[in-house]
Amino acid sequence: MSEWGSRAVNRRVVLGGAAVGVAGAVLGPVGPADAGGRSIDEVAGRLDRQLIALRRDIHRHPEAAGREERTADVVARQLRGAGLTVTTGVGGHGVVAVLTGARRGRTVAYRADMDAVPPSDQIEGGPEVAHLCGHDLHTSIGVGAALVLARLREQLAGTVVFVFQPAEEALSGARAMLAEGVFDRVRPAEIHALHCGPFPVGQFVTTAGFGLPGQDRGLVSLTSADAAAELAADIAALGTVARPVTSADLERVVAEIQEPDGPLSRFVFMQAQPAGTDVRISYRCWPEHRYAEVREQVRRLAQSYGASAVSFPDDPFPAMVCPPREGQALARHLRRTLGDDRTVALHAALPYSGEDYALFLDEIPGTFTFLGVRRPGADIKTAYPHFGAFNPDERAIGYGVRTMAGWLSHRTRSA
Repeated sequence: MSEWGSRAVNRRVVLGGAAVGVAGAVLGPVGPADAGGRSIDEVAGRLDRQLIALRRDIHRHPEAAGREERTADVVARQLRGAGLTVTTGVGGHGVVAVLTGARRGRTVAYRADMDAVPPSDQIEGGPEVAHLCGHDLHTSIGVGAALVLARLREQLAGTVVFVFQPAEEALSGARAMLAEGVFDRVRPAEIHALHCGPFPVGQFVTTAGFGLPGQDRGLVSLTSADAAAELAADIAALGTVARPVTSADLERVVAEIQEPDGPLSRFVFMQAQPAGTDVRISYRCWPEHRYAEVREQVRRLAQSYGASAVSFPDDPFPAMVCPPREGQALARHLRRTLGDDRTVALHAALPYSGEDYALFLDEIPGTFTFLGVRRPGADIKTAYPHFGAFNPDERAIGYGVRTMAGWLSHRTRSA
């Protein structure tokens, strides 16, 4: 995601059934595949330790956007070892792995991002690139879901395409993978993804009809540095929300995005900085159609200061808006399999982050779900991506693997 527990569930079923069990602790070591009829929870339990070790390995070797060579190699070796058909070097260091079940069914995709956060995008962070956005967990969950379903291949209907994406933090990886025809050989009917979020560990927050804003940038040129400073202040005042700084600020944001028709159902998050005689602008807004309105407001202000030029790109980077149909189907599935207390709906967009997963959703319908990673009693900054204190509860890996493996197997069988 570009910058800017709960009670245990004891339900378990065989792959393709209605419910998926979720374990709250790491269990035994990986064992060999055995006869059919096993549950996702049983198979995942044998992988818990391995996947936490995988996450820790990736965490110790963070790689910036476009430099994910080691991470991609680790992922590819895991998936080849499980018998998936693997292609590397897609859109940079992207990895695509195809798992075909023994039974006929639909084709669906699952995406996980692999890159770490550069120092410039860290909040109260350090001087080095670091996994402060949870992509190390995302990668481990994606690998885990693939390994689980591979061990249950005889019970799996259809095909699952696992997409491990580079350069999400730079908002360039999804575009690069699409440009290189990531889905030309195997075209999925839909695509799904998880992202770490500041919610109780094991809670899932669905986003039907919502998501994350895009981003627009602009440049205003004037003849005076003093005028640029004054104009930057006036443009910044167009913003309706400020960047959260304290833990209390973050707690308020998390509450407000769950509030129907609340204060974050419509916003402008504006940043304007003077640079000599220029003003550099970067902002996010919701709903997406407001970009035209905000651009016009900027132009009017710039004209009042006698600006010599105002420029914007042809189009802002698009918002990630999750289709209601697929999002609501996932919400129903999670309520049925996990219970109402573990399934929450998003009713607004987070103002401070964007996602190039938007480009995948522009091509293929699907879902984007927040997975709670906040430890019981921990400060919210330990679970809020991009903060230097980010320290997610590793039990989230097991929750993510079991839930996504169950959801993907469900979607390969039904529209």
